[in-house]
Amino acid sequence: MLNHLLSGDLPRSRALAATLLLILLGLALAPFLTSGARPLNTAATICIYIVLVASYDLLLGYTGIVSFAHTMFFGIGAYGVGLGLSSGEPTWGAAFIGLLLALLLTLVLALVVGLFALRVRAIFYAMITLAVASSFAVLASQLSDLTGGEDGKTFSVPELLTPGFRLFESELFGRAIDGKLITYYIVFIGCLLLFLLLLRLVNSPFGRVLQAIRENEFRAEALGYRTVLYRIWANVLAALVAALAGALMALWLRYVGPKTMLGFEVMTDILLIVVIGGMGTMYGAVVGATLFIIAQNYLKSLMAEGSAALEGVPFLAEALHPDRWMLWLGVLFVLSIYFFPIGIVGKLRLRKIAARAAGK
Repeated sequence: MLNHLLSGDLPRSRALAATLLLILLGLALAPFLTSGARPLNTAATICIYIVLVASYDLLLGYTGIVSFAHTMFFGIGAYGVGLGLSSGEPTWGAAFIGLLLALLLTLVLALVVGLFALRVRAIFYAMITLAVASSFAVLASQLSDLTGGEDGKTFSVPELLTPGFRLFESELFGRAIDGKLITYYIVFIGCLLLFLLLLRLVNSPFGRVLQAIRENEFRAEALGYRTVLYRIWANVLAALVAALAGALMALWLRYVGPKTMLGFEVMTDILLIVVIGGMGTMYGAVVGATLFIIAQNYLKSLMAEGSAALEGVPFLAEALHPDRWMLWLGVLFVLSIYFFPIGIVGKLRLRKIAARAAGK
């Protein structure tokens, strides 16, 4: 049953299996294991980034396509839901219409970018996607009457998702079943289904062809595969999943803005997470996103506590000042690359293979 659910792609490492199970249980039970808004927001962000990074890994890790337009599709999905809900009454119909229009725009743009750009190679395609994504971010900022400009837009959600809504009068395990909890589980279940879909996709015959293109495109062509067509489809599928992740992010935040949804910082975060977790391994998105988002949300506060504890040691206290959290995040990234050059998941799987070989 588990093998079928994971599309035959088992972790193949006890340490990795235990880590994935711990992350799954932690995210599934986060509302009941934690209290306050910050831990729940961190858990929801992890869920969304797992899907966003996994969809990008379909391009980079499995197909060998370097694209900087992924945040554009993420932003389109977010703005679709946000503008749909802010245009009138915040109904489910408005949200679905906004999402549908966003997916149609994503499909068209992904096809256009794929048709005109995927015929060029490597750095040229990366530069084209960067130019397209930058232009879209500028457009979103300038259309202030529609998008809210640089300030973005805050919008209302259907009554079922509002904090004041109560599904039951009594609490469950000490937690009120309110609109915020329902929103979280919509995000969690939606992200889980999208991740399992991507896992199935990369382990299908289609996914095997993508990996063949990554390894040797000319050989794949010689075998009769139309590699350009496969690359375009990979681009479209990754874009559509990114748009759905953006829609879930907008639904969770109840806000859309160019910096949050379309900023280049989001793209750099995706690249960092892919490298940390391991390219070409969907499970790398799970491990990488969890570690990165937790570090991003809690490293600063941990450094503040460390700096206060070491107040009598001037150099160390200054080095751990909260304002330097980005520096230490960079140090952690460099160390992860040094000790895990093929990513955390890749390293764990390689260690398991080496142990089996030594046992023989």
